[in-house]
Amino acid sequence: MIAVQAPSVRGQSTQAAFEQLRDYIIRGILPPGVWMIEAEISNMLGMSRTPVRGALQRLHREGYVQSSGSGAKTRMAVTPLTQSDAQELYALIGHVEGLGARQTALLPQRQRQAVVKVLREINGNLRAQTMPKQIFELDLAFHRTLLEAASGPRVMEIHATLQPQAERYWRLYSDAILGELGQSAREHNEILKALREGDASAAEQGVQLNWSNGFARLAAMMASGKRGRW
Repeated sequence: MIAVQAPSVRGQSTQAAFEQLRDYIIRGILPPGVWMIEAEISNMLGMSRTPVRGALQRLHREGYVQSSGSGAKTRMAVTPLTQSDAQELYALIGHVEGLGARQTALLPQRQRQAVVKVLREINGNLRAQTMPKQIFELDLAFHRTLLEAASGPRVMEIHATLQPQAERYWRLYSDAILGELGQSAREHNEILKALREGDASAAEQGVQLNWSNGFARLAAMMASGKRGRW
């Protein structure tokens, strides 16, 4: 049974239903394992079942919900958070953002140094922050700025699909970020060094290492059973 009171989005599209439900899943309002019953969701969102059905299908394609059974007995539930899923997801994002970092490192020097200046300021603010929400926003800003500096629309589209899924883990296991914030900021500094020097390979590898180490920190937190939802 879904016990969420959502603002009505009656008359709006499948896209609106998808965005609302994805937001609830990311924020843990619809937690891992909860059944996604079409009639209940329709009532919750104040929408007909047709756009809700389309939203659930898209959530399924993007991995936010999973199905069991077949035919008329098919049921959907919010996908669990697992170490194997996180490992795959973090590796994928690391490769996508690594490609973006490589392209940024190949920018003309003046453009590249302007990006480095912004990134350095973000990372300095990140090191001084203690609130989970602000830490998340600054970390996200660092990676987004790095990616947007030189990436094309195809890379950006792939990243936009992956990033919200990673956010589920960040929110539920925020202590994994808080506990090793200094190390993450130091990894960012290595990326900045590579960018300053125009070393495309080192920039790419630095981003991939940051995500790989991020998974290691997350995996340790998941194994401990501790959570830090915000």
